Amino acid sequence: MRELPHGDTVVIVRPGPPGEDIYGNDTPGLPTEIPVAGCAVAPRGGSGTGSDEMTDARDTVITGLTLYAPYGTDIRATDQVRIGGDLYEVHGQSGSYRSPFTGSTGPVVVALELVTG
Repeated sequence: MRELPHGDTVVIVRPGPPGEDIYGNDTPGLPTEIPVAGCAVAPRGGSGTGSDEMTDARDTVITGLTLYAPYGTDIRATDQVRIGGDLYEVHGQSGSYRSPFTGSTGPVVVALELVTG
């Protein structure tokens, strides 16, 4: 799959290598931002809307999206993906497909989740 000409640009936010503070404790490294053009974003979820609501002790909304990125895009389970102004968590491993018969490729498919509330 090539970049989609009318697709969206998303930003992969990848954690940087950890460092140490003056006491020898691990500190998170500065994240790296990687823009990826030509992506498709679609809602996912049981209701077809891409979101679920839980109202146990507070209102929590979990929004699920499926990201389709160009073949070869490196997206890791530890990454986050910024779409618009929202920062989504990568849910599981990404997947991609290359046909052994024709060599044609499909997109990298990634499940994303945003939890609010």
